[in-house]
Amino acid sequence: MNKEQVDASSETVKTNFIHQEIDKDLTENKNGGAVLTRFPPEPNGYLHIGHAKSICLNFSLGQQFGGACNLRFDDTNPVKEDVEYVDSIKEDVQWLGFDWPGEAKFASDYFDQLYAWAVALIKNGKAYVDDQSAETIASQKGTPTTPGTESPFRNRSVEENIDLFERMKNGEFKAGEKVLRAKIDMTSPNMHMRDPLMYRIIHSDHHRTGNKWCVYPMYDFAHGQEDFIEGITHSICTLEFEVHRPLYDWFLTQIIEADASLKDRVRPRQIEFARLNLNYTVMSKRKLLELVEKNIVSGWDDPRMPTVSGLRRRGYTPESIRTFADKVGVARRDGVIDVALLESCIREDLNKKAARVNAVVDPIKLIITNYPEGQEEYVDIINNPEDESMGSRKLPFSREVYIERDDFMEDAPKKFFRLTVGKELRLKAAYAITCTGLKKDENGNIEELYATYDPETKSGATTVDRKIKGVIHWVSAAHAVDAEVRVYDRLYNHEAPAAQKDADHLDFINKDSLKTITAKVEPSLTEAKPLDQFQFQRVGYFCVDKDSTSDKLIFNRTVALKDGWAKKK
Repeated sequence: MNKEQVDASSETVKTNFIHQEIDKDLTENKNGGAVLTRFPPEPNGYLHIGHAKSICLNFSLGQQFGGACNLRFDDTNPVKEDVEYVDSIKEDVQWLGFDWPGEAKFASDYFDQLYAWAVALIKNGKAYVDDQSAETIASQKGTPTTPGTESPFRNRSVEENIDLFERMKNGEFKAGEKVLRAKIDMTSPNMHMRDPLMYRIIHSDHHRTGNKWCVYPMYDFAHGQEDFIEGITHSICTLEFEVHRPLYDWFLTQIIEADASLKDRVRPRQIEFARLNLNYTVMSKRKLLELVEKNIVSGWDDPRMPTVSGLRRRGYTPESIRTFADKVGVARRDGVIDVALLESCIREDLNKKAARVNAVVDPIKLIITNYPEGQEEYVDIINNPEDESMGSRKLPFSREVYIERDDFMEDAPKKFFRLTVGKELRLKAAYAITCTGLKKDENGNIEELYATYDPETKSGATTVDRKIKGVIHWVSAAHAVDAEVRVYDRLYNHEAPAAQKDADHLDFINKDSLKTITAKVEPSLTEAKPLDQFQFQRVGYFCVDKDSTSDKLIFNRTVALKDGWAKKK
């Protein structure tokens, strides 16, 4: 990046403390003016909305400062990783509108180098093989206020450690039988510096390296070195990694001391920010996996899940998620964001781009008694009043229509501006009607409504000069198409389901988080394709599900027109 680019970018990107820190580094010409960030997910699950915020931040930093952002998979645990997760993560990043330079990178690309550096630390007396179990090692760590206890294997000779580590690599020992630990300080006030594990034995095929390796680096040993290998200038991490930073720095210092040729390489600067926490949601991959494995949801892309794939299937757009990330901002302290902010971002986006269509989700038949039997006509209806370029369409109209059941009230209060006996209102884009009566079944439930229409009041051509306050949507009964509509609500009925000490998050599952109904929709929707988005007039925003066909339409409710939870609370 040259000085002109730095000056130009400085005018637009000084919006948070991370931007300001990078801008300061560029002003001081650190790293030769380069900016290279990375997004380093572990391929052990699907990405969620918290990852989406990190994606938006890291990739945007690369764009805004004239640099780039690597996509790197931290695939250091073959037991939990799968190529399915790798593919889904790539799809999610690109769907959000970002790309990475060259091929995606993997921690496994660097296994040989990481192993060589581990051997170098052993040779310099900075690492040793420990025969103790994980439980014993953990018990010797001490507490933040009491020092730890040194391992009886801490002072093994360099030769013995090198021999044992190579035999670990060659598969001579069982999983858990030995580990490689860094030799730092068992009295350090930072628990992460108390001889942390560097390598453990895992006998499991890796999704990229197969059975080549029997030892795998711990995340804390691999993470910082991967950044160093790739030349990452700014390592943007969430706050929980702040206490890990001294360990990352220690590893790099030891590696550079062991190989002087590395001393001029770029050392990544770690900057921490607050992770995203949403109410009525869990963000733990382990808990999300539990929801999938226990069939509480239909899969990782269930529209109730906070995963990027779930949000996409529900009808969220990349623009709405990027807007949400911008509005949440970048903070130094953890907090909880109201999920209503995310919902408002998709309402704002779809209000501008989603076509309005007629769909009746709780239908009751209305018969217009003075409309000629067998006659049908087409009325013009605007596709989106927010965007004239979307034009209009023709909607069939006939003697019998469906309207929403709650648009009629038999004993209506004075300020009820919808349909009741003796009252006039307008069928949107069609005619003014007056309700004349109704029919009930033997249990007192309303089966049909009756009305008359005024042929002089056709929308767009009326010469009748009177005010008609109520307007409702409708679907011609003769042309209506049945559609399965999945009405999704929040998966949990507690604001903080994962934060309750005496309860499990599964105790707070909202049993009404999914309701499936059959709606009557206008015939144009038979041409809709999966992920197409619409506003059902006066109902909410809906998305065509991936399993939908022209023979069986399926719609997922993205969000209601208004925040109903605000009223509940």
